[in-house]
Amino acid sequence: MTAGSAKVARDPVHHPLFARSYARVSAAAETRWGMAAIRRELLGGLSGRVIEVGAGNGLNFAHYPGTVSEVVAVEPERVLRGLAAEAALRAPVPVDVAPGTAEALPAGSEAFDAAVVSLVLCSVRDVPRALAELRRVLRPGGEVRFFEHGRGGGRVMRFAQRALDRTVWPPLAGGCHVAREPVGALREAGFELGPYRRTLMPQDGPRLPTSYCVLGTAWRPARDPADDPATGRG
Repeated sequence: MTAGSAKVARDPVHHPLFARSYARVSAAAETRWGMAAIRRELLGGLSGRVIEVGAGNGLNFAHYPGTVSEVVAVEPERVLRGLAAEAALRAPVPVDVAPGTAEALPAGSEAFDAAVVSLVLCSVRDVPRALAELRRVLRPGGEVRFFEHGRGGGRVMRFAQRALDRTVWPPLAGGCHVAREPVGALREAGFELGPYRRTLMPQDGPRLPTSYCVLGTAWRPARDPADDPATGRG
């Protein structure tokens, strides 16, 4: 094989145009849509070792409390990962930005005290597999903090969301889907749901297919039935 003939491996997620657009919009949303306050609420009270899945451009990093000993931030998209690495340098806690996908997290089993998913489950290719990975890397009793958008509104809005998911929205928006149900997906993956609340984003303004959000907490069960000898598994 001659020099220069080797192919450069592509990232598993490659949306450079969307990534640049997302970076601009998300930065503006920090103040205009109140996202900075949402991030503070999302991350408040966390402690120990945390994995953030789909870290994007790293806007969560500034809001981690000092009780967090380390954040491993996984981001598959190269442009966003570069921006996250820059944000990590300014973070108040140690942040290690790593490539990887939600469906194959680059981490050992039961390695983290908590996990964060923020506007991520809308765009992963395989939600059950991604949540199974999240459960794998959390210690028993480990906490999940989530802020996601999904299905909402009346019948007309939900019809529009389903139509967008089947047609133009995922290709235009980096694989994003607007009609998924994150709370139901977490429950089906075996997580125990804690407090959560529905909110709109933006809170003031037109209702968009992406406006219907949920902010909350879930846990990996302290005793996992899959590990119980009485079930004949594990």
